[in-house]
Amino acid sequence: MSTFSLIIKQIINGLQLGSIFALVAVGYSMVYGIIRLLNFAHCDIIMVGAYIAWFFMTNFANMPIIAVVASILGCTLLGVTIEKVAYKPLRSSPRISLLITAIGISYLLENTAQLVLGAAAKKVPGFFTAETIRIGQVTVSTASLVTIAVLAVSMVLLTLLVQKTKLGRAMRAVSEDAETAQLMGTNINGTISFTFAVGSALAGIGSVLYCCAYPQVSPTMGSMLGLKAFVAAVLGGIGSIPGAMIGGFMIGLTEVFVSAIGLSTWKDAVVFLILIIILLVKPSGILGKTVSEKV
Repeated sequence: MSTFSLIIKQIINGLQLGSIFALVAVGYSMVYGIIRLLNFAHCDIIMVGAYIAWFFMTNFANMPIIAVVASILGCTLLGVTIEKVAYKPLRSSPRISLLITAIGISYLLENTAQLVLGAAAKKVPGFFTAETIRIGQVTVSTASLVTIAVLAVSMVLLTLLVQKTKLGRAMRAVSEDAETAQLMGTNINGTISFTFAVGSALAGIGSVLYCCAYPQVSPTMGSMLGLKAFVAAVLGGIGSIPGAMIGGFMIGLTEVFVSAIGLSTWKDAVVFLILIIILLVKPSGILGKTVSEKV
């Protein structure tokens, strides 16, 4: 394989990984933009979605669409339930209370999965019949192309939802000023629940794509994925949906090329080094807005 073909293949692999990070990061950014909460339980919602996909693919391997739909619905219901049960009663409490609750929910989901399903990783059957596709001199996995395409479609639909629909306008209004939005007749509780539902649905999509790229699931699979997606969200500008997508691609490409030059054991360190640098140089991120607070 020529050097050019190898670089193209690594770029596609980086975009695949970055697409997964981007979907998770968008979930972080949406929730933070609405209620200023770093929902660290989001990464374990993905873990639950991956187990749902594993269960249905194990029992209905010839109908992967069932696994996809079940994962998305399961993650959506779980996300909305967590918001109603754990976050809504604390909405007027200090932010640190919500943050601690989010971490607690994360550990609850991880340990429940380990208790019920065991600590050993489960192998997920393949979603595609053709594992690779040849484009010119470059051979790429079907999962890579599908992942990139799904991200593109998801981002287009999400942009249309946020910019062109009544619920989208409500989300933007609550993000800008929740009290004024409520005075103008916006249903704050419904808008927040809808935001969690959309973010969790994206987590369900991300869980399926993760299973396509890495066909095994474990109770702790969401921990590192969630942390790297959080780095992507901060890098792009937490609260910015386009920023989350850009940050996800940057982290994915960074990981792939660091591994390609023979430093795979350092890839996690490089990702968190990027987080430190961005917090020192531009804490608001690439597309984030610097917000000043009155004291």
